[in-house]
Amino acid sequence: MQERLTRLGQEVLDQANRLGVDAEVFLLHNRELSIEVSDGQVETLKEAEEMGLGLRVIKDNRLGFAFTSDFSPQALQDVVQDAVSICSFTSPDQFQALPSGPKSYPSLQVFDPTISQTTMEEKIELARQAERATRQYDRRISVIERAGYEDSEFHSLILNSRGIKAYAQGNFCGTYVFAVAEEEGDAQTGFSMSIKQSLTDLDPLAVGQEAAHNAIRSLHARSAPSGRVPCIMEPYVATRFLGMIAQMVDAEAIQRNKSLFRGRLGQRVGSPVLSLVDDGTYPGGIGSFPFDSEGVPSQRTQLIREGQLVAYLYDTYTANRDKTTSTGNGRRSSFRGLPSVGSTNFMLEPGTLTLEELMNDIPYGFYITEVMGMHTANPISGEFSVGAAGLLIEKGRLSTPVRGVTIAGNIIQLLEQVEAVGSDLRFFGGRGAPSLRIRSLSLGGD
Repeated sequence: MQERLTRLGQEVLDQANRLGVDAEVFLLHNRELSIEVSDGQVETLKEAEEMGLGLRVIKDNRLGFAFTSDFSPQALQDVVQDAVSICSFTSPDQFQALPSGPKSYPSLQVFDPTISQTTMEEKIELARQAERATRQYDRRISVIERAGYEDSEFHSLILNSRGIKAYAQGNFCGTYVFAVAEEEGDAQTGFSMSIKQSLTDLDPLAVGQEAAHNAIRSLHARSAPSGRVPCIMEPYVATRFLGMIAQMVDAEAIQRNKSLFRGRLGQRVGSPVLSLVDDGTYPGGIGSFPFDSEGVPSQRTQLIREGQLVAYLYDTYTANRDKTTSTGNGRRSSFRGLPSVGSTNFMLEPGTLTLEELMNDIPYGFYITEVMGMHTANPISGEFSVGAAGLLIEKGRLSTPVRGVTIAGNIIQLLEQVEAVGSDLRFFGGRGAPSLRIRSLSLGGD
């Protein structure tokens, strides 16, 4: 695959160079598999494979872009002509430039050959194992809405006129379960998912058991009194808030004045117990890769250190605007689009406390297991008001399940209210967090 991608990429780059433009060729070959089972039988099985090329060119500070999935000689000529011709319609921008090379890339283990060597029947069995584990966990599990296995393999090549030449392959796999528990006329849902870069790290039994546990612990949930109470966020909930924070440290959002963190470098934006990093080299991380979508080496970027904002995330364009260097965060999900700033493995660094230690001195509080409506949170003002579910904390222990409440506040105030960080760092896709203890949060209920 590397040889084919390199041949195609070099052919297109040479054509573009002959027309006197700076050019970048991005080639991506991707294969995806999705399996869902129901009562042990395969409900759906989908395989998809795609390969395409995106061409970015810069002429007189003007940007042009075109893409194709047709690799015939004529189509390759057309994509070059299209990209170059578009330059005449775009406005000059002094910050448009491609990264220079050659680069030295970190050596990362991001490809597990076992995933592709595993048979289809064995992958189906992984989905079945997750489903069986859910059913066998407790008699109150009445329905398994979805149980499945997924994997993806991708090959990426980037060549540009300034010496960048980068190729790597990666893959990952995962299982998931959505379950329903019923008892005495009440029904509640629970889910679990796990995505790993190594097949041996995947544990479908644990996924199934967690989905069942999450459904059962929510049975007979009720509302709770309104007020300000101490809270603990489960890792999954904390990662939902990380999605909001990721937008706030995006240099493009900063430059467009669409982030609460604009102008706050060097200032305290959270509790001293909080440290936030983006690490494209994190071992086993789903977002780990030797380079970003522009061929810039991946790196570890400290964003918040002990509550102080110390950096933003940059791609090449936003770095040029701020007269700095890219942090290796030029990201794109497809050959059909241009790169933009995006996170890799975006995580809050763990502390040393267990969950029991986090809550053992809370006389009354709220343990948050789920939030709904995070898309309504405003990364510019930092304001949020979202639905929540979880369990009450009484005398340092989890007690009554809670549903139908809201939590509200401002993200800066929330970060400042974090008084302790758990040791239970867990990733959900490219975001990871431990449990967080919040001194006080506004709870809206009865």
